[in-house]
Amino acid sequence: MIGSEGAVEDADLLVIGGGKAGKTLAMDTARAGRRVVMVERGMIGGTCVNVACIPTKALVTSARLARRAAAARSLGLNLDKPEVDPRLLRSHKEGVVSEMVDLNHRQFLDSGMDLVLGEARFVAERTVEIRLNDGGRRVVRGADVVINTGTVPYLPPVPGLAEAGVLNSETIQRLDRLPERLVVIGGGYVGLEFAHMFAAFGSHVTVIDHSPALLPQEDPDVTEVLAECLRQDGVEMVGGVTVKEVAREEDGIRLLLGDGRSLIADDVLAATGRSPVTAELGLDAAGVRTDERGFIRVDDRLATDAPHTWAVGDVAGSPQFTHVSLDDYRVVKENIAGGTRSTSRRLVPWNLFTDPELARVGLTEKQARATGRNIRVARLPVKAIPRARTLRDTRGVWKAVVDRDTEEILGVALLGPESSEVLTVVQTAMWAGMPYTALRDGLIAHPTMAEGLNALFASWTD
Repeated sequence: MIGSEGAVEDADLLVIGGGKAGKTLAMDTARAGRRVVMVERGMIGGTCVNVACIPTKALVTSARLARRAAAARSLGLNLDKPEVDPRLLRSHKEGVVSEMVDLNHRQFLDSGMDLVLGEARFVAERTVEIRLNDGGRRVVRGADVVINTGTVPYLPPVPGLAEAGVLNSETIQRLDRLPERLVVIGGGYVGLEFAHMFAAFGSHVTVIDHSPALLPQEDPDVTEVLAECLRQDGVEMVGGVTVKEVAREEDGIRLLLGDGRSLIADDVLAATGRSPVTAELGLDAAGVRTDERGFIRVDDRLATDAPHTWAVGDVAGSPQFTHVSLDDYRVVKENIAGGTRSTSRRLVPWNLFTDPELARVGLTEKQARATGRNIRVARLPVKAIPRARTLRDTRGVWKAVVDRDTEEILGVALLGPESSEVLTVVQTAMWAGMPYTALRDGLIAHPTMAEGLNALFASWTD
């Protein structure tokens, strides 16, 4: 029952923020007949559905089609030069998002949860005051509370950057035109995906990153191939420099770099990470503590410093992937019920949806060598895989690292077409503790990209 103004309502579960972990837990708990209140500021379905994974991958699909259409003659087709219409792009993206938002909303209501649209702020342990979007307020106390407020794009404190009206990973999706010159600040996976995407749409794209090497946490023999693919597709890479100042001028946005050079752009995308949504939550009143960056402090059970109060997803400092948030839901669901499920030793995959895409799981060669293990390294050019030749998409390289003594697969990096799908095959083998020989000798359908695993695990470089 909804309490009167000022009265405290009790719930079995109070979820603040409707991201992947929070919304899944809320629906499950409500379907089990428990009283659940989920507070959401207004982004039904969470960041992934509205402004991150789903809309960006919808646009990646368009970019890949544009690139394929431009190369249609190699596939025996005579097509006119593809014309990219930014209004149609936006309509396509918004259509995909709208369908998923509607689906999430129906699922929320059908589950029996109490979906509350508004801003929540803690006023005591496990208790929030909610300013409702349509006016009024409610005060709700949960037997258990789960915080799932996520993150927002981070804007670095570069002089003039904010005043120049630069874009972030959310606002760039609302453009109704294609910039002739786009500068991307940040060479992480978000920046690279947008850079490659807009290059396919016809923009001249420059990526600026403070690191001299692309994706420095990865093995250079893989990232050098990726960098060459980006250059071939018209993405200019400027590494080892910082942006010192930004100013909007008559002919565009000017960026002054740390090495003295300057660039001029029609639009600038700041892809420099994300900040946690915690500042306005009143966490002190709840007894919840944060780290120096504002992320909620949790243990490996995702419990905060306050009793019966949990944090999940990006705001808890978990790796910023929706599939990790979904696993956070599994962890918290079990632990609320008295279990001991942990986030430690998770085997976390990630995919960079450039074209070709980079799929990674486990240890890099550098990381594996740092453990002191006796390792072997396998390397296979994608052009050696028959399916890649039928696709006329032979750029890339696959790499695997195994323990020489135990034959255990320690990690792979797959740069090539459909790599994100093939990655799950390797990850499953790693979960099962299978030796690399199972993939080397396994009977895999021909011609598929996964078939390349037979050859990869027979292609040792040492």
